Amino acid sequence: MSYRVKYEDIGLRDYKETWDYQAGIFAGLTTAKKQQDDLPAESCKKPGTLIFVEHPHVYTLGKSGSDNNLLIDYIQLQTRNAAFYRIDRGGDITYHGPGQIVGYPIFDLQEIGIGLREYIFRLEEAVITTLAELKVDASRLPGGTGVWIDPDKPGKTRKICAIGVRASRFVTMHGFAFNVNTDLSYFSHINPCGFTDKGVTSLAKELGEEQDIEFVKDILKNKIKGTFDLEWING
Repeated sequence: MSYRVKYEDIGLRDYKETWDYQAGIFAGLTTAKKQQDDLPAESCKKPGTLIFVEHPHVYTLGKSGSDNNLLIDYIQLQTRNAAFYRIDRGGDITYHGPGQIVGYPIFDLQEIGIGLREYIFRLEEAVITTLAELKVDASRLPGGTGVWIDPDKPGKTRKICAIGVRASRFVTMHGFAFNVNTDLSYFSHINPCGFTDKGVTSLAKELGEEQDIEFVKDILKNKIKGTFDLEWING
């Protein structure tokens, strides 16, 4: 049976505001799961949510990351109109900004019937197949979560999509950041995801021109739907 999910594209939205919003949805799902001990399981089931959003310039550092991977100070952050947050996802430091599709799947993995490793694999697969439809060859990098271009070419390897997630009671939050028309200069102020020997790229850079981000969102949304066997619902 398909997993029922509400899809929301909330446009350009402040990072902290969006974090609080997804945390509220996450709390609702985990609370419902706790109630399953006392009530029939069917009465406690709640649908998942997939949020697409773009953020104003912001750097986020995962709980296992190092402050040393942020290469500028607070004053320089202000000069670049960028914010900085330490957050509770896995992974190291990354950047979010306009022109980037940030996805926050708040899914119950028990309902889907997969574990966290398979969940990350499927997120990567949805992005890889999206890029393939757009004539860009991408794949995985052993030891490096996310989606990469030329992972087998030292010195040329570059990341196009970062992934960092958190899960509790098999419910996920946080997610992925897919560079479409992203201003890549902002990555020069960090060691992306903790790597010092690998680059970053965007769909626009790979294809040589700015892309229709709404068109890319539609492809990616459908790839996620197919990869996870989802059923979209309203409200």
